[in-house]
Amino acid sequence: MKAISQDTLGGPDVLHEIDLPKPVPGPTEVLVRVRAAGLNPTDWKHRSTGGLLGKPPFVLGWDVSGVVESVGMGAAIYKPGDEVFGMLRYPVGHGAFAQYVTAPSRTFAPKPVSLDHTQAAGVPLAGLTAWQALVDVARVRDGDRVLVHAAAGGVGHLAVQIAKARGAYVYGTASAAKHDFLRRIGVDQVIDYRSTDFTTVVEGLDAVIDTIGGDYGPRSITVLRPGGVIVSLVSSMEVSDLREHGEKHGVRVESMLCEPDLSALRSLAALIGAGRLRVAIAAVFPLEELAKAMELGESGRTTGKIVLTVD
Repeated sequence: MKAISQDTLGGPDVLHEIDLPKPVPGPTEVLVRVRAAGLNPTDWKHRSTGGLLGKPPFVLGWDVSGVVESVGMGAAIYKPGDEVFGMLRYPVGHGAFAQYVTAPSRTFAPKPVSLDHTQAAGVPLAGLTAWQALVDVARVRDGDRVLVHAAAGGVGHLAVQIAKARGAYVYGTASAAKHDFLRRIGVDQVIDYRSTDFTTVVEGLDAVIDTIGGDYGPRSITVLRPGGVIVSLVSSMEVSDLREHGEKHGVRVESMLCEPDLSALRSLAALIGAGRLRVAIAAVFPLEELAKAMELGESGRTTGKIVLTVD
């Protein structure tokens, strides 16, 4: 099969096409013919630094939408021909930038019928991250007030819609050019981070979703009510210092990595089917143009998700 790999760490130019043996599903696994693969910031971070994977060679990618081609022993919930979408186990299950992947069958859920594979591939990692942060960790409920940083990004724009579906009042930070988009997806109050310090316009929040890090964490703590929670999706090294800061202000500080989650995928699919969750696709590239897709992603100018199609 065709895949995009790298032998060294570095910029997009280290990526190149290789041929690999077609994988064979083991017990409880399925072999999925990849139709589309989503691109996420973690992909270019691992490409350049190795991150949690260490030294290459490796094939990156965690978001998959495709068709089940065969099933391993004991994998009973899917049959060949079923259309599925899901997130490969993070970080060690990487390999979506290829024509085929194998993974435990419960990594995947049935693809929403209202989405094509390109749209569906933009959902899993970002959608599961947003769902797990808001629902499982922050436990956002009807009437809560939630701040989403980088609200027009891949995780951010899905987090906004999930929070709204749970009845929250949502604030979102983004550049002014993205404010109309944020209003369309449900943000109640948009904040231009370039001209306005969010700490001067919000207070007493129930939850903050921080996808940025740096000084956004300590500043966000100051706008939470006592007992509120900030969920950090950045480096755990930053979070260790942030927790001490949070204790002084009487707020909860949590960090998390996204996990495969069949139940949450089904919940996301239900919101999509009900028209309450839409994924914004910023750009689509063929798999062989992964380097160009990463260049665009690293520019920070996109709204929503970048997706690769796989022939």
